[in-house]
Amino acid sequence: MKEKTQPIEPPEEDGEPERDDAVIGVALRWSAAVLAVLVLVGVGVAYWLTRPEPAPQVKETQLAQVAVREASKLEIPAVAFTDITADAGLRFVHENGAAGEKLLPETMGGGCAFFDFDGDGDQDILLVNSQRWPWDARPKTEPATAALYRNDGQGKFEDVTAGSGLDVSIYGMGVAAGDYDSDGRVDVFLSAVGANRLFRNVGDGKFEDVTNIAGVAGDGKTWSTSSGFFDYDRDGDLDLFVCNYVVWSREYDVAQNFQLTGGGRAYGRPQNFEGTFPYLYRNDGGKFTDVSAEAGVQVRNPATQTPMAKSLGVTFVDFDRDGWLDVIVANDTVQNFLFHNQKDGSFQEIGALVGIAFDMDGAARGAMGIDAARFRNNDALGVAIGNFANEMTALYVSYDGEPQFTDEAVSTGLGPESRLELKFGVFFLDFDLDGRLDLFSANGHLEEDINRVLPSQHYAQPPHLFWNCGPEHGAEFLPVPTEKCGAEILQPMVGRGSSYADIDSDGDTDVLVMVVGQAPRLFRNDQQLNHHWLRFKLIGRQDNRDAIGAWVEVQLADRTLWRQVMPTRSYLSQVELPVTFGLNGEDRIQRVTIHWPDGTKQRVENTEVDAPHTIQQAAAPVDSSARVPST
Repeated sequence: MKEKTQPIEPPEEDGEPERDDAVIGVALRWSAAVLAVLVLVGVGVAYWLTRPEPAPQVKETQLAQVAVREASKLEIPAVAFTDITADAGLRFVHENGAAGEKLLPETMGGGCAFFDFDGDGDQDILLVNSQRWPWDARPKTEPATAALYRNDGQGKFEDVTAGSGLDVSIYGMGVAAGDYDSDGRVDVFLSAVGANRLFRNVGDGKFEDVTNIAGVAGDGKTWSTSSGFFDYDRDGDLDLFVCNYVVWSREYDVAQNFQLTGGGRAYGRPQNFEGTFPYLYRNDGGKFTDVSAEAGVQVRNPATQTPMAKSLGVTFVDFDRDGWLDVIVANDTVQNFLFHNQKDGSFQEIGALVGIAFDMDGAARGAMGIDAARFRNNDALGVAIGNFANEMTALYVSYDGEPQFTDEAVSTGLGPESRLELKFGVFFLDFDLDGRLDLFSANGHLEEDINRVLPSQHYAQPPHLFWNCGPEHGAEFLPVPTEKCGAEILQPMVGRGSSYADIDSDGDTDVLVMVVGQAPRLFRNDQQLNHHWLRFKLIGRQDNRDAIGAWVEVQLADRTLWRQVMPTRSYLSQVELPVTFGLNGEDRIQRVTIHWPDGTKQRVENTEVDAPHTIQQAAAPVDSSARVPST
C-alpha cells in the first residue's frame, strides 16, 4: 500500500529580513537629516530674532549755542536805622523779677505801644513793666511800674508817668489801646499775670483805673498776654479780646524741676502746663460782659475736654471779606485758631479747616507774634506768625477772600532765612516807602544758658528785617544785610514786644523793641531815598472813633495799595493808629477810598503827597462815588 505524503513547502529565504533592516536604516538616516535641517532652521530663526542691533552710523552734529539766563539784578535799598534810645529820653529798664528760680513769666514779657494819649497828633509811648515777686527776699526797691512818655513831635520823649494813673505796680505783660467809651481819648488796657487793668483816659495826661466798674479784671489768677480792641458785633463800640497763656503758679512751676541738659535749672516748657480759655468782652455802653462761652471762643481738647488754647498773639482781620472782623490767634505748641465771625455774636473756630492751624507737616509750632496784611497790594492776604527757634516764620496766604490758606514761607524766601532764631514781635511795615510791605521781627531765646546746650542758639539774637522785592522776582523777601540797614538794628538782643510809628513826622516808620530784663531799643528810620508817601488818620462818626478795622485804598497809576487801621499786631503790643503809604516815585494819586468799619465807603479828594491827612467819616452813609476833601 502506498503511503500518503504531504507536499513539502520550500524554506523561507534569508534575504527578506535584510531588506527590511535596510529600509529602516534609510528611514532613520532621512529622519536624522530632516531633524538636523530643522535644528539648523530653528537656530537660524532664533539668531535672526535675537541678533544685536547694528551700531548706528556716527554722524557729527552741530551743537546749539548755550543761552545763559541772567538773574534779576536786585539792589536792596540802603535804609539806616539809628539807635536813639538814650538821645530820645527813654530811661526805662524792664523789671522781670528774675531772682534765680527761673519762673516761666520772667522770660515772656513785655509789651509796648505807640498811641496819641494827649491828642496832639504825634505818637507817644507806653512801656509795660512787670515787677519783683511778692516772695522776693532781696532788699526792697521802688516798685516797678509801666512808663508813659510824651512825644514833643520831633522824636524826643518826656517821662510823664508820675501822677498819670498808670504808675501802678503789677506783673504786666501786654497792652491794648483804644477809645472804648467813644469820648475821643484813647484808653489803655494792661494784661498781666494776675488781675488785668483797664485805665480810662480822662484828659490832661491822667488815667483812671476803671477795671472793677468795667468788669475786665479776669479771675485774678490767669496769665493774660496779647489783647486788642475791635468791634466784633458791629454795634459801633469797641469790644475787647484777651489772650490767656497757660495755667501757672509758682508752686507748680518749681515742682516740675525743669533742667537744662547737663544740669542747672531751666525755664519750663508750655507742654507741661494746662491750657486756658481766652476772654471775649462785649462792650455794653462802657461796661463789659464776658461772652466767651456763648460766643464760641472757648475751644476744648477733643480728647480730654480740657481748655486747648495757649495763646500769645492775636490780630483781627476780615479774612473772607464778608464785612465782619474775624480773630486769628497764635498758640504756643498747640494749633493756631481762626475764629470766623458768624454775624450773630458768635464765632466758629476753623483754623484747621482753612489751613492756618499747623505747619506743612500737620504739626503745631511754638507760635508767638502775629500780623496780617495785604502785602502784595492785590487780593492776597498774608498772615505772618513768628515761631520758636528752628521753626520758620510762617506766612499763610489766602487769595481773593477764599477760606483757604497756604504756607508760602519757603517759596517767598522768608522761611529758610528766619528758621534759626526764636521769633516774638512780628509785623509788616514799608520801611523804604516803595509801596510794598516788608517784614520785621524781634527775636531772642527764653533761656540765658541756651548756648551751653545748643551751640547754634544764643540768648540775645539779632532781629530780622526782610525787604519785599515783589513776587515777580521769585523769592519775595530778602534779608537786609548790615551794610544796608546799619549794625545797630541788627545788634543781638533779647527781643519780645515790638511796635512801629512815625515818631518825628518825616513820613517813614520808626521801630521800637522791648528787651526782657533790660532797656528797650528805639530805632529811628533815617532813609534818604526821596520816595513819596501819604499818611492817614481816620476819625469815626460816633462810636469806634479810632476807626479800628477800616481799610484805606490808594489807587495809583499802575497799582492799588491797601492798609488796615489795626493797632493790634506783633506780640503783647500795639502799633500806631494812622496808616502810612509808601509811594516810591509816584507823586500823583488817582483815587483814595476809605472803607469804614460800618460798611460805608468814602472817596477823598485833594490828597497831597508827602503830607499827613486827617479824614473824618461823613455825617451820613455814602457810597464810593461820594467825595470829601482831606484835612
